[in-house]
Amino acid sequence: MSARFDRPVRIRFSHCDPAGIVFFPQYLVMTNALVEDWFNEGLQIDYANMIAQRRVGLPIVKLDCEFSRPSQMGETIMLTLTVNTIGRRSIGIEIVGHCNGETRFRAKQVLVTTSLDRGTSIDIPPDIASALAAFTPQPDSIEAHRS
Repeated sequence: MSARFDRPVRIRFSHCDPAGIVFFPQYLVMTNALVEDWFNEGLQIDYANMIAQRRVGLPIVKLDCEFSRPSQMGETIMLTLTVNTIGRRSIGIEIVGHCNGETRFRAKQVLVTTSLDRGTSIDIPPDIASALAAFTPQPDSIEAHRS
């Protein structure tokens, strides 16, 4: 099984729509914050430095979301990030939001390393590729994702 990165998130008033449940775009704000925390804490790569000084971006180029059950203000959901694939220039991740044994949403994303100065994709920098090694999917976890 590959390593994973977990983070609890308290659902706040600002996350919710007038129906009192999480407005679905807010999940993408949460997943973006999770990726930033994963870089800072899980990979030990300073995300702010990567963007502002190194000028390496990590935009989402592919996104697939599934919303299973609504989340409400006051709940705490656990966000779990796992890596599905690592390419020369891309990282395929899956983020699952769950609470009390229920999946609330699932997001599959492909992130691509880019030069923010040129606006083009670049190879994953060596230090980031090295840090990603701890999250490299194992063959048994790849098979589990296919079924």
